[in-house]
Amino acid sequence: MSRNKKIILTAVLLAMQIVLSRLLSIQTPISKLSFAFVPTMLCAVWLGPKWTVLLNVLGDLIGATFFPKGAYFVGYTISTAVAGFIYGIILYKKEKDSYNDLQFVIRLTISTVLVAVIVNMGLSTLWTSITNGKAFIPLLLTRIPKQLAMIPVHIIVIFVLEKILRIPFDKYIRSNDD
Repeated sequence: MSRNKKIILTAVLLAMQIVLSRLLSIQTPISKLSFAFVPTMLCAVWLGPKWTVLLNVLGDLIGATFFPKGAYFVGYTISTAVAGFIYGIILYKKEKDSYNDLQFVIRLTISTVLVAVIVNMGLSTLWTSITNGKAFIPLLLTRIPKQLAMIPVHIIVIFVLEKILRIPFDKYIRSNDD
């Protein structure tokens, strides 16, 4: 895939991420519910870790600049970069048939659990604790049920979307007909 296609695809996914994260999400002081994981995980599958980290960092910076929900804190940008890296390393399909559907579900499960534990329950809880002045453990205890509930949602949504978009992606984007 050409660099131009990667840039354009990342820009489209970035726009989707900002809309899903900043405009179509439900935000509480201790948690956030959105489908912003969709562009992130699709970018990870299609473009790999460096593009996914770039997507997430730009999405966080642009979103925080144009649609602020409180003061900017760099910790959340670090969290989104770590999540993009984890998804990109585990989910990237370098070649068209890099792995089958069962392997994809296994990779989705591993990456989703890692991001839920390391980023969402670990780092993001730490940042919320720091920025809100709340104790870490009570915040963590409130986040665990949401994270456990969202793991299967992430896996199912991404598996279905990737399967639906696989043929058009391979035909129009992955192809070398630039």
